[in-house]
Amino acid sequence: MAKRTAVIDIGSNSVRMVVFEKTSRFAFHLLHEAKSRVRISEGAYEDNGNLQESAIQRAELALRDFLSIANSYHVRKILCVATSAVRDAPNQKLFVKRINEKLKLNIKVIDGEKEAYLGGIACANLLPKMSAVTVDIGGGSTEFAYIVDSKITQTLSLDLGTVRIKELFFDHDDVNGAINYIDKALSNLPEQTCKQLIGVGGTFRALSRALMKRADYPLHKTHGYQFKAKKLVDYGNAILKADIDGLKALDIKKERFDVIKPGTLILLRVINHLQSELLTTSGVGVREGVFLTDLLRHNRHYFPENYNPSMRYLLDHYTIEPRQINNIAQVSKKLFDLLYETWEIPAGYREDLLIAAKLSKIGASLHFYSLHQHSYYLTQTALEYGYSHEQIMLISTLVRFQKRKRPKKLHRQAYETLLPDEKTLTQLSFILALSDALLSDHAQQIAFELYFTKKTITVESKKEELYLAKEAVEALEMPKGISVEFL
Repeated sequence: MAKRTAVIDIGSNSVRMVVFEKTSRFAFHLLHEAKSRVRISEGAYEDNGNLQESAIQRAELALRDFLSIANSYHVRKILCVATSAVRDAPNQKLFVKRINEKLKLNIKVIDGEKEAYLGGIACANLLPKMSAVTVDIGGGSTEFAYIVDSKITQTLSLDLGTVRIKELFFDHDDVNGAINYIDKALSNLPEQTCKQLIGVGGTFRALSRALMKRADYPLHKTHGYQFKAKKLVDYGNAILKADIDGLKALDIKKERFDVIKPGTLILLRVINHLQSELLTTSGVGVREGVFLTDLLRHNRHYFPENYNPSMRYLLDHYTIEPRQINNIAQVSKKLFDLLYETWEIPAGYREDLLIAAKLSKIGASLHFYSLHQHSYYLTQTALEYGYSHEQIMLISTLVRFQKRKRPKKLHRQAYETLLPDEKTLTQLSFILALSDALLSDHAQQIAFELYFTKKTITVESKKEELYLAKEAVEALEMPKGISVEFL
């Protein structure tokens, strides 16, 4: 696969492009993102679905500039898909041919099932493992992917979209007609409830960002944001009743004013139909799905078990001494296994501790004397895929305060809703700090054995005296009732 790949998604409302760069076999990161509010479906639903000339011209201009951007990044592969508005258009072939002849860009028009699959495969791979239904509200259609244990089992596409509902109903002040139309379409979904819903697409992200802002949510990361459905239902009903000034007061951005109500109504009817209770926001969708199906084409479109592309990217891009971080992780794992039962630390935190150990030095590649601050920032922001917000904050907090006696009180208070209790956090922080301290003499090798009896951690040197390690351990604040003894 090409090292740099551009993916273009021609949606009913917007045309978007993302540029991905691989750092190793399956690891990647985002290099660039571009968006144009082309609204290619504008006027189409009132003209038997035909794409209008003005919309086609806007699309052509946006795609021309996208290709120029891709060329500036030396992209080796461009994948372009078109969804609802184009696939429904009787003049779709004219549009595809025109773009190909003028811009030399091949557009693949995908059907609704494929669109649902692409959004679903992105969520299945790039969100924490779960069983849920994805709902991707676009401009012309809404796609559903049923996920069981992070594997797609079923996909479906319905002719529900923000622009479609706007032009057919909201432009004529026919909200009741819109409700009846939406509910009739939703009757085609499998007859089952789904407690967990994953929201994909611009409408859901816009609502999530507004809710995060209004709740003063501490982590500025939309992807993976979870909240109760009732919270969105109450907020959504307020949006449906609001005028322009009301939408502003509800933190809806101006560019969303004309489609936020149709999109919100679709979402509320979906939540009601599926009786969903917990919502998860996805920052990924069709574009990532297109990229992943290409990247993972020889792996049945799924990452290998226990593989995380964000963590691998950070290690690929920022690790200076791989052996050193592997040793810190090994010592952390040994200490956790020795202590967790006595300290009553939930076993599930073992994985988070090991990830923190492996990422604890990545900031040194930017600046050694502020490596912990840089490691914290990189971990909090770039550990994007596959982890919950609680995991991201725990891992980044352990990385940030690994040299301190314990995480600062102000930090704990700021992220209280996402962090474990103070006792557990302090214990995990101590394990990582002790692991780092014990490797002060031989960062490239583990020259000691570890034992735990009663209340003493015993460090038995295999060779010479661990002078620097002893000095580093003495500087740590020991948890009550615990001591470290060197032999």
